[in-house]
Amino acid sequence: MSGRFITFEGGEGAGKSTQIARLADRLKEAGVAAIATREPGGSAKAERIREKVLAGAARPFGPFAEALLFSAARIDHLRETIRPALARGAFVLCDRFSDSTRAYQGVLGDIDPSLMRALEWATLDGTRPDLTFILDLPAEIGLARAAERRRAEGKDADRFEGEGRAFHERLRDAFLAIAHDEPGRCVVIDAAREPDLVAGDIWRSVADRLLGQVPTELTASDG
Repeated sequence: MSGRFITFEGGEGAGKSTQIARLADRLKEAGVAAIATREPGGSAKAERIREKVLAGAARPFGPFAEALLFSAARIDHLRETIRPALARGAFVLCDRFSDSTRAYQGVLGDIDPSLMRALEWATLDGTRPDLTFILDLPAEIGLARAAERRRAEGKDADRFEGEGRAFHERLRDAFLAIAHDEPGRCVVIDAAREPDLVAGDIWRSVADRLLGQVPTELTASDG
């Protein structure tokens, strides 16, 4: 059995890491191998690029330079982590992927869409998500959540968390536009609700869209 690739997208504070951890646990309880990863990052070289980009090192060079760095990290992540896991038959759960580059650098950076499509085509080389969750919530709620998390962790805002509310409102619109254009792949989830409700909707979508392709004995333990 080949693996399945699930990505989680959305603005800051949408709860992507929380929901990925919950889904990974539920899949494992059902007997399905699953790994959690993230972008930028997910492999040794990609993590080094992450440090630089989120610190704002590429910002003076413009959005296309950022898109190129994210794409370089993604190529290594695909080669070292994602494709090997899929080949083993695992479900790969990724916190951000190419849709984030489309939204953050493409739409908000005002890069020509045809250029972004060409960059994505060259970067992904045929490896695309089977299912993408867009965790949607108002920008002010997400920013407040992100600020609360940073205070608890004693961290400063990164390159993108530090942008203003108007930036994040446009970002929300960009993700919703992606979901509208690709309804066969994308599922919009109301992430302003309690985490248990969000997790329930995610699990139902995974079961409906992907677990039907898994042998029934692998899902028996989930009831």
